[in-house]
Amino acid sequence: MDGDDERGDGYRNERHRARGGRGPLDSPDWHGDDDDEPIHAWGGERRSRSVAARDEAATGHGILRADADAHAGTGGHGHGHGHGHGHGGGTVQPVSRRSRMVLWLILAPLLLATLGGLVALWPQADAMPERMSYLGEGASVLQATAIGAANPDTSLVAAQLDDGSLVEVVMSPEAVAEVGPGDRMRVFDIPEAEGFGTSYVFVDFAREVPLLLLAAAFVLVVVLVARWRGLAAIVGLAGAFATIWGFALPALLSGRPALPVALVTASIVMFIVLYVAHGFTTRTTTALLGTMFGLALTATLAWIATGSSRILGTSTEESRLLFTQTTVDLSDVFVCGLILAGMGVLNDVTITQASAVWELRAVAPGATRRELFSRAMRIGRDHIASTVYTIAFAYVGAALPLLLVLSLTDAPLDLQLTTGEVVEEIVRTLVGSIGLVLAIPATTAIAALVVPGAADDAAVRPASSGGR
Repeated sequence: MDGDDERGDGYRNERHRARGGRGPLDSPDWHGDDDDEPIHAWGGERRSRSVAARDEAATGHGILRADADAHAGTGGHGHGHGHGHGHGGGTVQPVSRRSRMVLWLILAPLLLATLGGLVALWPQADAMPERMSYLGEGASVLQATAIGAANPDTSLVAAQLDDGSLVEVVMSPEAVAEVGPGDRMRVFDIPEAEGFGTSYVFVDFAREVPLLLLAAAFVLVVVLVARWRGLAAIVGLAGAFATIWGFALPALLSGRPALPVALVTASIVMFIVLYVAHGFTTRTTTALLGTMFGLALTATLAWIATGSSRILGTSTEESRLLFTQTTVDLSDVFVCGLILAGMGVLNDVTITQASAVWELRAVAPGATRRELFSRAMRIGRDHIASTVYTIAFAYVGAALPLLLVLSLTDAPLDLQLTTGEVVEEIVRTLVGSIGLVLAIPATTAIAALVVPGAADDAAVRPASSGGR
């Protein structure tokens, strides 16, 4: 039994592929479909380094490696003494200066427009509506710990305030069965209510400790798994929320037009989260341009769909409160919310597609840009399917109480599906999905045009010692 037989069929098949074979030795007629086409068939190498090392050690020469390079058409060359040298897969060469200039010529006006919009739309203090009072005159908010269970007949529960005082607290109907010994509660102290037996009224459970623990666990897991990249993502997320809280919300409340506010906010957030989390690279810039395209498309579709569907934006209790207390156009608020809701998913797919193109170039430096686009789009199509599910299921989860109510009514299905509350969720899902789907080919096309090609590699690669 020779050495190949001892190693088994798997080893012989690997050697067969190293010489350029497309399938296993025991299936010479194998033909994969386009999705399964071996990567060396479109200009790259898919040779196992361990197999090449064993071949070289067994023969004492690099003949097999040079032969495989020549067969794959990777531009590898062999010298007379038998040592083959190839320029197959590996790292991608730096992006050309011209490509970087073109990207920044496109991105710079977007950045300037974002900063100009930030200045123009900055909320004015005198235009802000009056703040709504949280407490009545003389009332205060305290924290207490429940001593026992609530009495279902009187809805009262014995509790101890943080200063040690023992009091009775009036529980809300939905919380009577939930409160138990040791539960932390937030209560109102309303002196005017003392004539009804007690002045302490349950507001909500105190949740600071479990929320802090959950947030700490989130940060710990992200940092342990993603390390510095995860920490950078958390910093970017903090910057995004600071932008929304410090600019978007006051701008909307002060009467600034919602669509420009949403676009400026989304643009600022994307500049922050992408560059902070992924670094100042051409790959990140490519993803940012794809994201901007998706946001612009989503904003256009949101504006058209909201107007044509006559969405009023008054389906929730919070919206109706805004309607009575402010002059904010709730339809515009709905458009703004739809755009902001799409930022995270757009960021996800665009950075993935840009990275896919760069990685494909690394393993297939000889592939044409059309081939790179085609291969990366196969990754994108898988991503589209899973992400569309993500968007739909996220909205289903958020609207679950509404769906339960609809399932209890005997109204016709067409009426149920066209009520204001349901239409809002449908428009959110469809508009967000369309923007997401079209952002993927746009980002992939930009990346395929920008990533260095074989000609770029030849321009930056120093001349070899062999004069080739």
